Amino acid sequence: MVGFVVRRVAALVAVLLAVTGLAFGAMNVLGDPLFNVVGFIASVDCDAVAAGEVDDISGQTAGGRGDCEVIAEARREHHLDRALPIRYGYWLGDIVRGDLGTSFKNEMPVREVIGEKLPKSVLLMVVAQVIAVGLAVPWAVAAAYRAHRPFDRASTVGTFGLVAIPSFALGVILFYLFVVRWQIFSSRYDDTDLWSRLRSMVLPGLTLGLPAAAVYMRLLRTDLLTTLQEDFVLMARAKGMSDQWVMFRHVLRPSLFSLVTVFGLSTAGMIGGSLVVEQIFSIPGLGRALVEAVIRDDFPIVLGGVVVVATGFVVVNFAVDLLYTLIDPRVRADG
Repeated sequence: MVGFVVRRVAALVAVLLAVTGLAFGAMNVLGDPLFNVVGFIASVDCDAVAAGEVDDISGQTAGGRGDCEVIAEARREHHLDRALPIRYGYWLGDIVRGDLGTSFKNEMPVREVIGEKLPKSVLLMVVAQVIAVGLAVPWAVAAAYRAHRPFDRASTVGTFGLVAIPSFALGVILFYLFVVRWQIFSSRYDDTDLWSRLRSMVLPGLTLGLPAAAVYMRLLRTDLLTTLQEDFVLMARAKGMSDQWVMFRHVLRPSLFSLVTVFGLSTAGMIGGSLVVEQIFSIPGLGRALVEAVIRDDFPIVLGGVVVVATGFVVVNFAVDLLYTLIDPRVRADG
């Protein structure tokens, strides 16, 4: 078991390094960090000012020299005078120490910004996954019991429709029906207490959870039908066990592999979907903050969000790997 955990942790660390390295490189190659730190004075040609070739940069000579001092200080502070791999090393060292940097725009520590936004996004993910699994399992069991009958055929059509509709379109439909037309839910996020927060997450959770429930249902139904044909199930039925006992005692557990696998992978899809859903339902979460940071070219916020999202994703998938060993201990030997 220890070797299994060590191998998984090493693989997850490698994934984190690859993701953060690519994100850091993209942020530094696609944009100019110096411009975002000091503004338009980044365009000042300090070499020309030092050589006396330019006398007046920003309205007066002293102003030009002052700009160059600001630029030099910013380069030293943010290691912009170093090569990209070295800057990544400095940034990674700060991350290990818990320092995610400071926002370029409002000069707030990124850790504080993420600490304020992240709980709302995590709550949204939890609500969405609870809705997805809570709907998928009984739905799949009912469809497997009635395989190839009208209920099963209608379920197939319904799942295809839920998977096909984009999350932003489903969110707009739910918003129109339950907020605008029937006025069951508020149009604004309510952070008064836990009940208010949960109530505010119902529609966003359904927006993310319904398509996931459709995928879970189809996979679990297929695996249930396959397991129902196994010899040990036929033996259990021959002993006179009820269908309900056979399903929940002997069939459901070995049929969960596909669902558990997709549960881990769907986390990334929900994170991407939350970027839009939080905008639709005015949730001040991490997804909305990342969208605003991208628009403002606020690199520290974007990179901090990438670190948090990537870490959450690998932790969830690590938990899924451990869950495999509970469903079937043979996975430890194979892994």
